[in-house]
Amino acid sequence: QVQLVESGGGLVQPGGSLTLSCAASGFNFGSVSMRWYRRAPGKERELGATIGVGGLLTYPASVKGRFTISRDNAKNMVYLQMNNLKPEDTAVYYCTTDWSFKMWWGPGTQVTVSS
Repeated sequence: QVQLVESGGGLVQPGGSLTLSCAASGFNFGSVSMRWYRRAPGKERELGATIGVGGLLTYPASVKGRFTISRDNAKNMVYLQMNNLKPEDTAVYYCTTDWSFKMWWGPGTQVTVSS
């Protein structure tokens, strides 16, 4: 059974940093792309970052230059380093992947950026 469990969220002041982690199990981690999505209150979900099998990184304009996604295939972990956080980054952040013709989601971790 695929499991994705996020951690590392919390309350941070504007301009601060957080690192999110996602522990993955139940599938061949090294053979799939991993993504971070986020959903802010009252908004549609937004793709935050993607890391491909070969390490190809993609980011939306809203986070490019501030967020960095990485993975550790030996540990089945994916990370999201978030710097210079803004109030508009406040959201629940989800780790996701595609496996066995289905998109899998973790339960999410809350990130709140506020002074």
